[in-house]
Amino acid sequence: MRTPRILIGATGSGSGKTTITCALLEILKRQGKKVQAFKCGPDYIDPMFHRTVLGIPSKNLDTFFTGEKMTAELFMESAVNADISVMEGVMGLYDGLGGIRKEGSAYDLATVTDTPVILVIDAHGMGRSILPLIAGFLSYDTIHLIRGIILNRTSGAFFETIRPEIEKSFPVEVLGYFPNQKEILLESRHLGLKRPEEVEKMAELLAKTADMLEKTVDIDRLFAIAEGASELPEGSTLEKDSYGKQKVHLQKSGKRPVIAVARDEAFCFYYEDNLKALEKAGAEIVFFSPLHDGSVPKEADGLLLPGGYPELYAKELSENKTMLADIREKAELAMPIVAECGGFMYLHQTMEDTEHHVYEMAGVVPGDCFYTGKLVRFGYIELTEKESNFLPENGSIKGHEFHYFDSTANGDDCVALKPVSGKKYDCVFDKNSCFVGFPHLYYPSAPQFVENFVKKAKNYADRSEVNS
Repeated sequence: MRTPRILIGATGSGSGKTTITCALLEILKRQGKKVQAFKCGPDYIDPMFHRTVLGIPSKNLDTFFTGEKMTAELFMESAVNADISVMEGVMGLYDGLGGIRKEGSAYDLATVTDTPVILVIDAHGMGRSILPLIAGFLSYDTIHLIRGIILNRTSGAFFETIRPEIEKSFPVEVLGYFPNQKEILLESRHLGLKRPEEVEKMAELLAKTADMLEKTVDIDRLFAIAEGASELPEGSTLEKDSYGKQKVHLQKSGKRPVIAVARDEAFCFYYEDNLKALEKAGAEIVFFSPLHDGSVPKEADGLLLPGGYPELYAKELSENKTMLADIREKAELAMPIVAECGGFMYLHQTMEDTEHHVYEMAGVVPGDCFYTGKLVRFGYIELTEKESNFLPENGSIKGHEFHYFDSTANGDDCVALKPVSGKKYDCVFDKNSCFVGFPHLYYPSAPQFVENFVKKAKNYADRSEVNS
């Protein structure tokens, strides 16, 4: 199957991957091409920018979460009808699990999908030193995936000087450069870039960035490199292998169990493939806002509270008393609830914001959430249950943690394993209908977690139908 594709990688974080990726997406969209965007690794915010540009969801791909075969199939499932797929890398090209393993790296993703790499180099303040930097990256590229280079934050004059030196020294094309433009710098906060909705004049900024890239980078040649990507095998066993074993049966009424997913300014961290996994397992998804709505959707049979920035909206969330009361009531009625990080914080008795103001929350979790001012947990984990509930016996689900908040009650029903160091610690409240804690989960890594969540929602719906 012919699937034109490229991966925008870099020599390190902060090299300009997101800016160049979004500008490229905008240019390709202007050209009338059907584009599918992907993000390497457990990142929520960069895909928001991709979606802002294209108007369709961007997908996450991660070889630690799903291994080689499933990662390739998840890619093919979304890329099959696109004119071109653009993957944005993570950190430096070779930075993977724990910073030292290949799993989870952009290069590993490029390897398992056989995708040409365009390497972005932040050339600001550099001269001929760029040459040994490139030499090092090419020496690690044992299967010759790096096909092009873009120099970021440099001048046209320097580009014209250094380009022939690079191309004389190495078998790689220098496709162009991007000048240092402070006025189009994307601002960041502790969990990454600010959301697109928070960027002033986002459309204008995007247009200006794309206009500049179109002038300074050979887009036609970049597209030709993408078109030259190898063909991939047709067909996928993803649906059958991952979700076909325990397909959740419909309710007696014939309706699919409904899972209400929180989605607003405060709760915005979710993987598109997590939602798709729920639908494949038999659920119907509806969205609601804990910030703006007065209650959980009436049709809901289960709740998913993802991460986000609840600390920025703690006062508003606390003032929405009817929503807090409704969620507390749903928990008391044993409605299935999965909450991750920010959603977990929201379920506490109280939440402290970054200014150390304390606000009342839903009161489902018997503890208080507080701001530490430093990174508490960071990186990939693999979760196992002490007693099987959402997972099969001896089963596990993969995820990651990244939070500056802590709790007086983190839960102790699961064990988190750090895959590189082997360190373990207890976390998560995982009893009966609830699975709530700080870890962000990647559902395709554990299809039975999804199936059991949907099954619990179905059982709740059946009980509600009998009692009504």
